Amino acid sequence: MMLRVDESRQGTWTVLHVCGELDLMSSPTVRRHVHDAVAVGHRDVVLDLSEVLFCDSSGVGVLIAARRLLRSCRGRMRLILPAHGAEEGSHVNRVLAALGVRRLFEVYSDTDAATDDGAQPLSA
Repeated sequence: MMLRVDESRQGTWTVLHVCGELDLMSSPTVRRHVHDAVAVGHRDVVLDLSEVLFCDSSGVGVLIAARRLLRSCRGRMRLILPAHGAEEGSHVNRVLAALGVRRLFEVYSDTDAATDDGAQPLSA
């Protein structure tokens, strides 16, 4: 399955809506979109992963690298990983939890919450 990344702006936030599979072949695309946003001065980035159907270790690596990049330039990164219920929750959420890195990310259920500076992230 092909990966698609659509970019939009919501307030001060750049929202990257990622659809498809985040794996070894497609993760450089997400990396490039994050780097492009930072290069033009956008320091607040939301990665909407609600339509990511599969994520492998290279996808997780891109998420961690993006977090590191944004923190290094005093930016912020938030993820959208809806919990659709305990058993059918987000694949990416399950992968991050299984690898023990879920706690590194501020996770929200939707774009409105992720771009609201007063909203609280979902618990890990």
